[in-house]
Parts: sequence; structure tokens; C-alpha cells
Amino acid sequence: MANKYFQAMRRFLPDGFISGILLIILLAYLLPGIGRQGSAIELKVLIRYGISLLFFFYGLRLSPEKLRADLSNWRLHLLIQSITFLVFPLVVLAFRPLLAGSENEMLWLAVFFLAALPSTVSSSVVMVSIAEGNLPSAIFNASISGVIGILLTPLWMGIFLEKQSEAFAFGEVIRDLVVQILIPVFIGLLLHRWWGVWANRNKRYLSLFDKSVILMVVYRSFSDSFLNGVFTSIMLHELLLLGGSVIGLFFFIFEGTKVLTRLMHFNREDRITILFASSKKSLVHGSVMVMVLFGDTSVGSLFLVPVMIYHAFQLFYISIVARRYGKEKIEGLKD
Repeated sequence: MANKYFQAMRRFLPDGFISGILLIILLAYLLPGIGRQGSAIELKVLIRYGISLLFFFYGLRLSPEKLRADLSNWRLHLLIQSITFLVFPLVVLAFRPLLAGSENEMLWLAVFFLAALPSTVSSSVVMVSIAEGNLPSAIFNASISGVIGILLTPLWMGIFLEKQSEAFAFGEVIRDLVVQILIPVFIGLLLHRWWGVWANRNKRYLSLFDKSVILMVVYRSFSDSFLNGVFTSIMLHELLLLGGSVIGLFFFIFEGTKVLTRLMHFNREDRITILFASSKKSLVHGSVMVMVLFGDTSVGSLFLVPVMIYHAFQLFYISIVARRYGKEKIEGLKD
């Protein structure tokens, strides 16, 4: 009885990664400035190399053969990537006229940054597996989404960041993307033939490495923000507005995708994959993009806030939906 009660309670508690992020933010508040410039070990340098290694391992786990084999299901792939990189940003873009020039324009831009991000990798695949969806297509789209996002996310953001700040140098951003992300991914893909099996066998440990890099990014972003007083300008009602906006965005995309997949007559497995893969946003890519786009500026943490709210909520809600779909499939087989 106690075990069942504990399992029920776990559904409503944040997972270990989300808890780690909250603790890291608390650490940044209590002890800001760890690993600043001039320290024996500079956090900026660790993060830079950590990001490159993260994407090298990401490319190492990608199988070029499997990616090519799944290209035939083009309707599914096209719909997922269109929702991820076109529908999401355009929905948020529709609200810009209401906020342009107002004191909340930067909050809008933070939500737009969320909308321009790629889908998650691991959690999308896991949830599709639990719900008994089309797993090969989930793996393909989760993988390719990250690669597409490396190019499209900064392109979307470049439209507005160049207007927001003269300090934003799009050419430098592209250079950093190539050096820190694209080249490591490409090298990983080239070495997949020899080291791919090792990478997939140790993906649990590589995932821990990924999360460690993200925790460092989160600490540095929030540490700089607390030291520079960024959050003193964000009122409680603005934070609530931010949370309500991203949750509303999630449900608009999630429910709209349900209707669309039925109208397009996808089968049950494909509908689940489209629904889960296209409605999620990646905290990993969001954290990396914050560092690449904003570098040493202290505003990066503001852009992480909606991403973290969205990430936590999507894990909570979609895990419930995935378990329900999986249970329905099992009960249907019994009948």
C-alpha cells in the first residue's frame, strides 16, 4: 500500500534533472560567481569544451543508415518539423503586435526563443515508446530536429536580436555554431561506424554528461544574472504571465496537433509520434543556444526561464498521457 502511494506521489514530483536545475539555481543565488574569469578553473572554458563534447557524442550516437532508411515516411517527418520550426514560432509571432515597444517585449522575445527551439531527443523517444507509438520515426525526428535547430533557431532569433541590440553579431554566432556544434556533430557522424556501438552502449553515462553540462550552463547564466541584478526587474505578475503563456502555448500546439493528425488520417502509432515529437522543446538545445547567442551577457538567464517552465510541464503532462495511451493499447490487445 505504501509503495503504491509513493509511486502515485512520484507522478506529481519533478524528476531528478528538474530538481537538480532548481538546486543549481538556488546555489547560484546563494553562491554566485564560482568559476568566474580569473579563477583557477574558469566555468566559461569548461562549458565551451563541454558543449562541443556534448554534440560530438550526439553525432556519435546518430546512425546515418537508420536515418536514411526512415526517410520514406516523409508526410510524418514533414509535419513534425513544420510544427516544430514553423507553426510554433508563427503562433508566438502573432502576438508580437500586442507587445512591440512595451515593457513586456523582452518577455515576448524569451517565449519566441522557446518556440524557435528544436524538439527533445531522449524524452520524446521514451514517451513514444511508453505510448506504443512509431518508435523508429520518433528516433529519426528527434535526431534530425536537433540538427535542423542548429541552423533555424539562430536564424529565427537573428530577425529580432539584431533589432534589439547592436551588440548582436550574427556572423560571430554562425561561426560559434560551426565550431562548437556543427563540426563536433559531423566528426561524431564520421566516427559512428567505429565508436557508435560504444556510444549507444554507454548512452546512460553520456546522458549524465549532457545533463552536467546543462547544469553548468544554468548555474553560469543565473549566477551572472543575480550578480548583475537582472531578476530585480522581473515582477511576480510577469513571471506568472510567462508561465501561463508557455503552458497555454503547449496546449494550443498539443490539442491542435491532435485534430490535424486525425484530419490527415494518420494511423494510431504515427499520431502518437507526431503528437509527442512536435509538441516538445529541448532544454539541452535551449541552454546551449543561450550561451552561443548571448555569450557573456547577463540576459541569457531570462531566456532560459520559459524553456525550463515548458520543459518541466511537458515532462509532467506528456508522461501522464503516454501512460494512458500505453494502457489503452494493452487493454485493446486483451480484448
